[in-house]
Amino acid sequence: MSAASDTPANPNSAAPMNPATATTTIGVVGAGQMGSGIAQLAAASGFRVVLHDADPDSLRRARHSISRRLGDAGDARSRLLFASDLTDLREADLIVEAIVESEPAKKALFASLDGLAKPSAILASNTSSISITRLASSTSRPARVIGMHFMNPPPVMKLVEIVRGSETSDEVFEVVKSLAERLGKTVICSRDYPGFVVNRILMPMINEAFHALYTGVATKEDIDTGMRLGTNHPMGPLQLADFIGLDICLSIMRVLHNGLGEDKYRPCPLLVQYVDAGRLGKKSGAGVYMYRNGRL
Repeated sequence: MSAASDTPANPNSAAPMNPATATTTIGVVGAGQMGSGIAQLAAASGFRVVLHDADPDSLRRARHSISRRLGDAGDARSRLLFASDLTDLREADLIVEAIVESEPAKKALFASLDGLAKPSAILASNTSSISITRLASSTSRPARVIGMHFMNPPPVMKLVEIVRGSETSDEVFEVVKSLAERLGKTVICSRDYPGFVVNRILMPMINEAFHALYTGVATKEDIDTGMRLGTNHPMGPLQLADFIGLDICLSIMRVLHNGLGEDKYRPCPLLVQYVDAGRLGKKSGAGVYMYRNGRL
């Protein structure tokens, strides 16, 4: 007879799940650049996908852009459902939130999803900086809430950053890690600290590039060229900020500054000024650089 284990049971652990088969339907909330990219990736990887957005125009744009990017992959397109009703996500095994980087908005959405999703569903956030533990507190299932941070654009970038909240169960972590690998991603894991790993390092660099521009150290072109050719980055930090969205960069810097309390994380006044002026980057046609039809 085998001896009983001395290891205490994890109170957050549900019944064991098979990571290879636990997820067949993925819901994505938010049909913007990140959400549509995640939906495209999941459909192309063989999952049934429900992409939700309350804005019909956003859904229409997502349908057009995903169809264009998938090209002749008719099977993948047939696995995609575009939905304006949140209840269409009720049978999803995993729901990935990819809405605006706002803690109140995300908490409100998680509370709604908690009330309609099946009990076994995992709720994941694509947040790039906000505490998973705090998001999970708006639900009755904190053990089944996790961070699943895709990089932009999701179909191209190879990384997914997984963030466990204080209550996230081991089983949920294993399911989400396995799923990310089925999507062809390399996984890194972060503790639930502001900015996690990638943005804890990346955003202060972008913010410092704004300070260099703000104080007249160099032109925007020379700042970006210096970082591209001097450090072998594929894109300079100011152009990268335009691609991410200056409003998103500012939001993340505020999360870092509020959460970590150090002055080095205070957003550069120039970044604040650009966002206040509606210069949000490539998506708005103007940021650090000016864009026409999405091109510099």
